[in-house]
Amino acid sequence: MNGVPEELAAHAEIEKQASTWIEQRDRAGWTAQEQSQLDTWLNDSLAHRIAFWRLEAAWGRTERLAALRPAELRRASTPATDRSPRNTLKFAAGLGAFAVIGASAAFYLSAPSYQIYATTFGGREVLTLRDGSVIELNASTVIRLSDTTKERRVALEKGEAFFNIQHDAAHPFVVTVGNHRITDLGTQFSVRSEPGTVRVALMEGRAEIDSIDGGKAHHVVLTPGEIAIATAESVSVSKKPIRTLTDALGWRKGQLIFYHTALADAVAEFNRYNSRQLVIADPQIARLVVNGSFPTNGVEAFTQAAQQVFGIRVKHRGDDIVISR
Repeated sequence: MNGVPEELAAHAEIEKQASTWIEQRDRAGWTAQEQSQLDTWLNDSLAHRIAFWRLEAAWGRTERLAALRPAELRRASTPATDRSPRNTLKFAAGLGAFAVIGASAAFYLSAPSYQIYATTFGGREVLTLRDGSVIELNASTVIRLSDTTKERRVALEKGEAFFNIQHDAAHPFVVTVGNHRITDLGTQFSVRSEPGTVRVALMEGRAEIDSIDGGKAHHVVLTPGEIAIATAESVSVSKKPIRTLTDALGWRKGQLIFYHTALADAVAEFNRYNSRQLVIADPQIARLVVNGSFPTNGVEAFTQAAQQVFGIRVKHRGDDIVISR
């Protein structure tokens, strides 16, 4: 793969920066200005945050961090290797480089605190936990998972996941997204994170949603068929037929199912899974209503159907497919 060496060098540089930040933070005299600079660096890139979390979890603090130096990190660098036919890769914390190959990547920490799983653009991944619970990751999704005898916890950093959880009152399953916490009460549910918004849809059982810091405190218990839309300030709950919730989870079988869906929303869904991006050039057609089922990679079938039904124009422009009147 021609691009791998450059990618490895970039990842090695990111991990070197992450190790430097961790060392500096743990020294005496850490200032609010330095913390602000670290926060800016972390917010610049998901890759920055993953590197920082991995090194922090793997090496802990104080003495163990003192042994981590950029030069040593470079010497310890080795490429990752495949761990399964699905091209999920294993990464040991402290390695300075890793290659992202195939549909998804799993970042395994040498410390037992958590693991990071990430699906790539258009990818999906199914994770089975030690108790038989299942987590399905949609495209471009990142989670941090702690699955131990003491706790079952997931932090959804971005994207969407479906959870089929074996209930255990002594060890509740908890999902955190931003400043919201979802607690399983014997549940099948999905969680989708979007800028400023968390969407939770409950298929079976019950689930609690709470605020955990900042914003306005709230507590909601969902029952089957309910969808909660949570922001920092509020939570709204609506009731939908289970069939509607099932259709929204069509991605689990590689399908996008649209029922009275605005063309703009259908296009946004396709763009989550395909490198060839759909672009609506005419705002007047954005509210056209779409019905139908398509493979997640069925961009051509979708545009052909749109042409036949709406009489719109479709033009290929580089990697984009432009839709207009």
